[in-house]
Amino acid sequence: MNKKILLAEDDSNLGGLLKAYLGAKNYDTTLANNGRSALKAFSSETFDICILDIMMPEMDGLTLASSIRSINPAMPFIFLTAKNQKEDVIEGFRAGADDYITKPFSMEELLYRIEAILRRSSMADVSEVEDIFRIGGYMFDHKRQLLTHGDQTTNLTTKESELLKLLCLHKNEILERNFALRSIWIDDNYFNARSMDVYITRLRKYMKKDPSVKILNVHGRGYRLIC
Repeated sequence: MNKKILLAEDDSNLGGLLKAYLGAKNYDTTLANNGRSALKAFSSETFDICILDIMMPEMDGLTLASSIRSINPAMPFIFLTAKNQKEDVIEGFRAGADDYITKPFSMEELLYRIEAILRRSSMADVSEVEDIFRIGGYMFDHKRQLLTHGDQTTNLTTKESELLKLLCLHKNEILERNFALRSIWIDDNYFNARSMDVYITRLRKYMKKDPSVKILNVHGRGYRLIC
């Protein structure tokens, strides 16, 4: 079955274009032109992901996201935002947003972000049953924040554990740098980016006993966990 998207966008031209484009990519898309009608649609149908404009009449995107999460706490959503709405974006991440994209944007970029979130959500559903990952000769227990190799166990910090889990969920694929920053640090600014580099270096050090395990830099994109 096609994945279902709730699109809340008050600009009828942009909304119509997005609905048509996503439909051509085999997504069943419901378009709502304000927050209240979007919430009504969400309450009566089942969706896989929501795309929410922040500035909308009757109910803004932040309020809508909060209402959606009160109905389904696990529902992933992406914010559509203007360049001058950075504070709203940060507030959105605090409310649990999975990603945001700034207008104007390419439809291909939005599609990529949708696919990445849906893929991650699918992986997360599996990992929630048993939050333990095998990484070469290592066992990683995310909930207990433990990395074990033979009889040696390393206690990870919360950020180390969250970053390693993202790498595991994207094993042998590219973990996008900005996505990791927004997921863990909320803001993808320069200082957080440097901080993440430090954590990547630590994780490499922790797993150096197994030469088959590598965290590779992918220039201009992010990281790839190979094992």
